[in-house]
Amino acid sequence: MTSPGYTGTDNLEVMREAVNYNRALLDLVKAHARKSDRLLDFGAGTGTFAIALAKEGYAVECVEPDPAQRAAIKGAGLRVHGDLAAIPAASVDCVYTLNVLEHIEDDLATIRALGERLVRGGRLVVYVPAFQVLYTSMDRKVGHVRRYRRTDLRAKVETAGLAVLSSEYVDSLGFAATLAFRAFGSKSGDIDRDAVRAYDRFAFPLSRRLDRALNRVVGKNVLLVAQRNG
Repeated sequence: MTSPGYTGTDNLEVMREAVNYNRALLDLVKAHARKSDRLLDFGAGTGTFAIALAKEGYAVECVEPDPAQRAAIKGAGLRVHGDLAAIPAASVDCVYTLNVLEHIEDDLATIRALGERLVRGGRLVVYVPAFQVLYTSMDRKVGHVRRYRRTDLRAKVETAGLAVLSSEYVDSLGFAATLAFRAFGSKSGDIDRDAVRAYDRFAFPLSRRLDRALNRVVGKNVLLVAQRNG
């Protein structure tokens, strides 16, 4: 997860250019949340998704350990905490965590703790980078500990005591794009704003259509949805 002194804030700012990608992630959260739900954004970063959800009328609270990013969220008028311990057990209807678990050494303990914050029947939405073969200089720069296979993430979530409702790969064309970045991209891990914008506008919409056929096989990310049962 992000931490004090987080080195990837500049890449987060560049990713604001990925409007189709960000809208898709927002829609993924909204597909599993109701307006009456209490939502928790775990690892909220600069608040991109939490702020957008709050503007649409969702009750969203954030956990973000990085002080600078936490200040940005607070400045937008949202409740934000530096640690998950501030969130009471069985108090949240839906937890979403987008590109966060890959930063955390003991991700299983974190998944278990997130599950404990859910009410009975509450949902956990997890989105993480896929396939260790895609590990690049960008992963190193932002502090990724790992990338995931769909089956491995599912096993961890089930071990944490949650019932997996669905798991799939997302952004099939992104697999090839990330391989290309690994071979030819920046050795420093910086991502190019124009390249992000071009992929987002032209390739990502096609990639999402291809996902319907390839989501069990390949993708740049894994999406998993789980539920806390009785």
